[in-house]
Formats: sequence, C-alpha cells, structure tokens
Amino acid sequence: MTYKIPLPPTPVLETERLILRPLEARDTPAIQRIFSQWEVVKHLHASVPWPYPDDGAATNMAQCLDDRAKGLKFYWAITVRGSDELRGRIDLAAFDPERRDGRGFWLDPLLHGQGLMTEAADAVTDYAFRTLAYPWLYLTNSTANTASGRIKEKQGAERAYVEPRQYVSGPGEAQVWRLTREAWLARRAG
Repeated sequence: MTYKIPLPPTPVLETERLILRPLEARDTPAIQRIFSQWEVVKHLHASVPWPYPDDGAATNMAQCLDDRAKGLKFYWAITVRGSDELRGRIDLAAFDPERRDGRGFWLDPLLHGQGLMTEAADAVTDYAFRTLAYPWLYLTNSTANTASGRIKEKQGAERAYVEPRQYVSGPGEAQVWRLTREAWLARRAG
C-alpha cells in the first residue's frame, strides 16, 4: 500500500475545549517558555538537549517547519478555546510501516490532569484513521510516564513490547503500543 507523501496541508482540528492549529514561527517564544521545564522534557528522548538552550525552540522550530514544508510530518499548536496562544504541541508523522513513533505530544504542566491531552490525541488519531486512512499507529512513551500510557490505553492501543531507551532523565524503558484503524473505528462507533 502506498501512502501520500508529501502530506496534505495541516488542517485545523477542533474539539470541545481545544483548537489544534498548524504550528507557526510565532509560537517559538511560547515553546521556549513552556518546553524548558523539567516536567515537560524529563520523559522525552535523550536527543532533546538539557538544560534546554536559549535557542532550543528556534532551532527546533526551523526543523519542524522544514519537515512540514517537505510534507513529512504534521505539527499542531495546542490552543485552548478563547486563546490563540500555544499551550502544547502534538505531531503526526507520515505513515511508514517501519516507524515506531508515529505521534508525539507535550503539554504545559499548568494544564496537566484536565484531560486536554487525551482530547488532542483523540482528534489527531481520528484524523489519521478517518481522513488519512492509516492502517495503524505505533506509539511510544517512557514507562515512567504513566499519564502518557493511560492516554494510549484509553484510545484502545495494545502494548506491543518494551525496550530500553535513553531519556533526558536517564536510562529507562519505552513502551511501544500499536493502535489499529479497525480498533479505533470500532471503539468510536461503540
């Protein structure tokens, strides 16, 4: 099966409490302010520089915008209805049957525990399965990041395996989950 690359333009996705809009260069200051917190980065892959450098968001933004221009990945700014300010980010990679990390996200710690990331993840997952017709998504998280694991469980993903991985916080284990289109659509219908 062949999947479309480059990906189509990033759509705006709306939920009850959120608007997910395409990431833009103007989001760089908000990313620098939020992302430079330990609570945000500790469960991320060790390739994330720590302490987060003063130009970290600008460097990452340039890479994200380049990937988007090539049609390799979608990047959404997570905004709360009533404000256009970025409060987190969620991304979705072009489908690749070998990819083991198809969707990633982070959220301002001030908004943790309100179900907002589940809402954002559901919108992006629904787009991947209904609009793009991805057959499956592989999703990963640090085993120490139980909140991220709960989102995957709520979505109906099944844990495929656990593997060692280096994180900003040090060595750990990654849970790799598989969520199929069929399971997602059945869950949404039920």
